[in-house]
Amino acid sequence: MPEVSRFDPTKRFSNRVENYTRYRPGYPAEIVDLLRSDCGLTEHSVIADIGSGTGKLSEIFLKAGCRVFGVEPNREMRAEGERMNSSNFTSIDGTAEATSLPAQSMDFITAGQAFHWFDQARCRPEFLRILKPNGWLMIIWNDRHTDAAPFQTDYEKLLCEFGTDYAQACHRRTDKPEVVESFFGKPPLFKNFYQNQRFDFEGIKGRLLSSSYAPAPGQPKHDEMLVALKQVFSDHQSNGRVTFEYETHVYYGHLM
Repeated sequence: MPEVSRFDPTKRFSNRVENYTRYRPGYPAEIVDLLRSDCGLTEHSVIADIGSGTGKLSEIFLKAGCRVFGVEPNREMRAEGERMNSSNFTSIDGTAEATSLPAQSMDFITAGQAFHWFDQARCRPEFLRILKPNGWLMIIWNDRHTDAAPFQTDYEKLLCEFGTDYAQACHRRTDKPEVVESFFGKPPLFKNFYQNQRFDFEGIKGRLLSSSYAPAPGQPKHDEMLVALKQVFSDHQSNGRVTFEYETHVYYGHLM
């Protein structure tokens, strides 16, 4: 992978698509219920899913009958999202800072596992431009537990040891109330959901390699990382499985 791709957020997932699709968690369907009750979401709502990637977040809104515009700059990720083949899904080659969507056309803007890649100063006016009056913004992260169990602690240590730029790429630098509040212009509403994934070794390997900071095949420390992963799995597996636990943080409100 060329060096520039590792640091360019629009390119760094190009060689991760298969693992991302198979092994990254989706989003709880309860998010749709939350937006129905609190924000008036209906099957007629029009949504811009910014940084839509392979369509994991778009999918729950499509199932609810909504019209979704998936804005994704990465060609490979965008192509995977287009395979959802829904008549209610429109794929857009664009960025958070330049969506190309019409002014005041969106009831909702969503960003799942993507906000930390945005240029906040540039995308904020773009979001205000495309949102309808009183439109809603929702920012979501699936936050993996890092120290609630011994497996999670050792997996986190592995990322810190072998990740190419884990500290810089990790969403936790942005998933902070004060950062999100500053972007919204006031404290947003917040809801937390819980989910988990159970993996055998091939699953945990795929989950690791879906991360843009994990050395890919052919990169330095890739082989050593997989040896260490095998040991972490062996130390903590139960009946041939380990568990990833997540809190899904949902921030939502109006931009001020």
